Amino acid sequence: MSSLNGKYISLSTYRRSGVSVETPVWFVEMEQKLYVFTGGDSGKVKRLRNSSKARIAPCDARGGLKGEWQDVEARLVEDRATIERAHALLRKKYGFQMWLTDVMSKLSGRLNRRAFIEIDLPAGD
Repeated sequence: MSSLNGKYISLSTYRRSGVSVETPVWFVEMEQKLYVFTGGDSGKVKRLRNSSKARIAPCDARGGLKGEWQDVEARLVEDRATIERAHALLRKKYGFQMWLTDVMSKLSGRLNRRAFIEIDLPAGD
C-alpha cells in the first residue's frame, strides 16, 4: 500500500446490509499490522464485531482518498500489552496532537473506553 507514512488512512467497515462506512483515522504500523483507536461504542466497533471484513486507503484528514482501496481483515484488540505498545507508537507519531487527544479523552471519561483495532496488511505490502 502506498503512503503508509502519511497521517491518515480511510478505514471502511461494513454494515450488516453490506453498505460500507468510511472514516479517516490515525494509524501506526507495528509488526506488519496497522493499529488505530476509536471510541469503544463507535459504529466501527459495532460493525467489526459483526464482520472482520474491511478495507483501507491512504487519505487526508477529511477522508479524501490519496490512493487505492485495499481489502483487509480487521479485529478488535483485547491484549493489553499490544494496546499499550500501539498507543505508545501513536503518541510518538502524532506527538502533541495525540497528547491533547489523550487529555481530552481523560477529562471526558472516554480514555478507558477506547477500543483499538488491528488491521492485517495486504500481502506484499
